[in-house]
Amino acid sequence: MSEKKGLSHEAYGGVKGEDYVPYVNAKEALPELTIASIIIGSLFAAIFSAANVYLGLKVGMTISAIIPASILGTAVLFAFGRRSILEANLVAGVAGVGEALAGGIVFTLPAIVVWGQKLTLLQIVSITILGGILGILFVVPLRKYLMVEEHGKLPFPESMAASEVLVNSAAGGDGLKSVVTGLAGGGIFKFLSGGLLLWSESPTWLINVTQGGKSIFASIFGIDAIASLLGVGFIVGIEVAIYMFAGAVIACFGLIPLIKFLGEGLAGPLYPSTVPIAEMTASAIRSEYVRYIGAGAVAAGGFISLAKAIPIIAKSIKSAFSGMKSGSVETKRTEIDVKITWVMGAAVLVFFLSWLLPMTKLHPVGALLAVIFSFFFAVVSARICGIIGASNNPISGMTIATLLFITAILKAIGVVGNTGMVMALTAGGIVSVATAVAGGAGQALKSTYIIGGTPKNVEIGLLIGLVVSAIAGGAAMLLLINIYGIGGETGLPAPQANLMAMVVQGVMDAKLPWTLVLVGAAIGIAMEMFKLPVLPVALGIYLPMNLSAGVLAGGILRVIVDKKYKAKEKLKKEKVEKGVLVASGLVAGDALVGILIAALTGLGLADAVGIGPNILPALAESKIFAIVMFLALMFWVYKYITGDSKKAKKKA
Repeated sequence: MSEKKGLSHEAYGGVKGEDYVPYVNAKEALPELTIASIIIGSLFAAIFSAANVYLGLKVGMTISAIIPASILGTAVLFAFGRRSILEANLVAGVAGVGEALAGGIVFTLPAIVVWGQKLTLLQIVSITILGGILGILFVVPLRKYLMVEEHGKLPFPESMAASEVLVNSAAGGDGLKSVVTGLAGGGIFKFLSGGLLLWSESPTWLINVTQGGKSIFASIFGIDAIASLLGVGFIVGIEVAIYMFAGAVIACFGLIPLIKFLGEGLAGPLYPSTVPIAEMTASAIRSEYVRYIGAGAVAAGGFISLAKAIPIIAKSIKSAFSGMKSGSVETKRTEIDVKITWVMGAAVLVFFLSWLLPMTKLHPVGALLAVIFSFFFAVVSARICGIIGASNNPISGMTIATLLFITAILKAIGVVGNTGMVMALTAGGIVSVATAVAGGAGQALKSTYIIGGTPKNVEIGLLIGLVVSAIAGGAAMLLLINIYGIGGETGLPAPQANLMAMVVQGVMDAKLPWTLVLVGAAIGIAMEMFKLPVLPVALGIYLPMNLSAGVLAGGILRVIVDKKYKAKEKLKKEKVEKGVLVASGLVAGDALVGILIAALTGLGLADAVGIGPNILPALAESKIFAIVMFLALMFWVYKYITGDSKKAKKKA
């Protein structure tokens, strides 16, 4: 392969998807699906899967793996003398799917334990593999639409960051320096804030306004002062960031105060909360009520996205069958997918296995619904990852929507009680894994498109890595549950799984707040009628404002850089490209150190590391200090982007 400096500007748009020339030309043949790439990718997938299972049980979130895996995979391959960027890309994709499926299982299956029933490793692995197969293969007919047709429209921030990491790790030079600089900055910032706990990662202010002794306005405002969100915001740009923040404004300054105002006079609790609204904080109102509205909006956005994608999906399937019949048309290496018969066969196979396997024992209707909802939310998930990346993919919101429908339908056909709840949770677990894995697969296939890999090879690699990471993630989850338990003073909180248990039980007991879900759906439909992008705003409603504010900060930094070089278009492109490389490093550094902190926590060393509250309690608890440190990080990134290297100054 000829020496190249980095990705072209066209990797970010400006040309039609079919006209984009990838980093590795379609005519070049490099090692890709090899024993080395599969073994290394599967190893990283298992590690990231186990680490994210712990995070999911502990705090209800996971950390994306595709970017750190791009760095680690390239380093390990290079150490063994293997310099194929396509091998490194496959390693990153496999590792990313390992991380993704962790969220799918940990957000749902522990609910079975919450109900006091037994959960086995074989049960976890079976559900994970069934859902994972659907998640990977259901993205195949969408690939051309999402990666090629929507090129330049969907930013795929983490995929582009991973692509930059891969290219600059392979090419070296100033690009690699920018990535490594961002990596170091993001890692150090994460270790100081999330490891040593020297300042808060999420400073939050409660807003309460009273009149005549009665609360007339209650809300919450804050920001996740995290390096990875700053990086994601810079990569996606100001438009997506503003739409997300707009959704957060609707939630925090519209819905929360409205619910607080109307419920202030209620003597008893209003379902789903068990506490009277008058005694609830703004955070509790968001968690107990607004999240259902957000889930409804996300579901509406998903249905709308699917409706828009149907013509392209049908066209892709038709083209695939036409290619199978002709057999004489030569397809470029970069356009070859697994056969569409694999996709259809997988759907049928998963249906029968979900129905007939003793580890799942689904009612045939439940098995059919699992396949249908897996396809629907695979579309939604892959597109959402194209907007904001897998780190912020609202898997739990889509899982809630799934459980609402599946539980209601099972109840309607007479499958009720504990049997009905476990069946609904099992079907929901398959869909949740499929949804999570589809996002990871979408990201991997986007970076494959940008780099110039072979989609078919990556798709096969993802399927192999799925099995390894399913076993690793399932074993880690069962081990943690058996050691610590769920709930109580010493058990793992498992916040998402407890929420899913409440949703399923709520439908079975006819106490689910459908009104809230339908209100969210109405908001989503209205936004579509106004020609506004539904999913970014819906995500803003569903996710905490702190997260949207962190992304907005990165978007604002991007605007500042753009304005500084407004009159110099060529220089502006160079600086933005440099900024994307630094931002990629920020995301990677934050993720790598986050996983390191999770490992230290798992080894019982969290207290030994988190010394901030002991030595500097005033600073550790200061919200202002947290904001100052985050602004300092932004300023450092800005100065690095806009500053000229010694080499550039000498050239000038």
